[in-house]
Amino acid sequence: MSRAGSFVALGALLVGLSGCGTDKMPVDSRSSAVQRVLDRRADAVLARDASAYRATGGADPTLLSDLAEVPLDSWTYRLTRLGRTEGARASATAELRYRVDGYDKAPVVTERTLKLRKKGGRWYVTDDRPAEKSVEQLWEQGKVTAVKGAHSLVLGVGQQRSTLRSYADDADDAVPAVESAWGTDWARRVVVLVPKSLDGMGELLGAPASGYQGIAAVTTGEAGGSRTAPADRVIINPEAYAVLGWFGKQVVLTHETAHVATRAVTSAATPLWLSEGYADWAGYRGSGRSAGQAAPELQRSVRSGSAPARLPEDADFGFSGDSARLAQAYESGWLACRMIADNWGEAKLNAFYKAVGGHQQRSGAVDGALQSVLGIDEQEFLARWRAYVRDQLS
Repeated sequence: MSRAGSFVALGALLVGLSGCGTDKMPVDSRSSAVQRVLDRRADAVLARDASAYRATGGADPTLLSDLAEVPLDSWTYRLTRLGRTEGARASATAELRYRVDGYDKAPVVTERTLKLRKKGGRWYVTDDRPAEKSVEQLWEQGKVTAVKGAHSLVLGVGQQRSTLRSYADDADDAVPAVESAWGTDWARRVVVLVPKSLDGMGELLGAPASGYQGIAAVTTGEAGGSRTAPADRVIINPEAYAVLGWFGKQVVLTHETAHVATRAVTSAATPLWLSEGYADWAGYRGSGRSAGQAAPELQRSVRSGSAPARLPEDADFGFSGDSARLAQAYESGWLACRMIADNWGEAKLNAFYKAVGGHQQRSGAVDGALQSVLGIDEQEFLARWRAYVRDQLS
């Protein structure tokens, strides 16, 4: 399941209040002084210089050791708001930008809330944590272990290195599988994050963990982002992933890798039945699994005389709803994409996906792409899909 998230770069407007507290330093000077300590702090992180890092304040004393195996290419802070200063103390907001070497073409951006203390004429950071609407970073959950594969980087907390190596092996199989289906116009590498538990997964996503129980993995990224956007992160639910067999694990990571590959042409115009259906199609492609084996819930509905009359709405893909309904939503989208590939060819399926995402809005996107790429309208497509579902699953 792709979980679209926006990496938003905040503006550089510095908001300060003159005459606050007892610090009479002009606002711009205070801001510059705080920015300088943040610059020194960022340089220390990138250089892995523990002494220089400690000299910027006492916050996150274990950060450098927790980050030790993460291959960083860049790490910077940008002050975006300096709050009211109360004597020798102040609060601030900054954006942290970082890039993982070899994987991120542009920085990942996340907002941080800082607390600062002034001593001896210099500012020090005393607390550095995610801002209210920002998610936790993996290294904030503990020491990160990194395993590199041929096409992957797996970063884990609380996991055995051998376990992380198995994730890398799965991802290394998934990347060429997706390349075979989608083509080469994407990064062709993935970053996989493996927290210690389901709760850790929820913290990385900024959402209640209960909503992801039974979900083996999700992909974060910026839907419709440019090809210079940061690499997506595939976030694993280690509890659900562990109970899967080899085939299930391969389908899951190929599905998530397909989201990475298609992210640049996935937009607000793309319905979930198409984005999730395509990812499942890539996951099952070439597996030899029959429609009934891959779509058991939908098959039960068809055989009981309650075959769906329409493609699923986005709301049908909600994790907190009925599990059978969720399974049918995925299976319906998968069969729609499989039908296109069977009847028009894989190249047409890819062209259709891109054409839908190229629309400026959801309304008319599917119908327009159907007519321009497949030569049929939405009504005929639905009729063909209903017949295909009955034929494959009866």
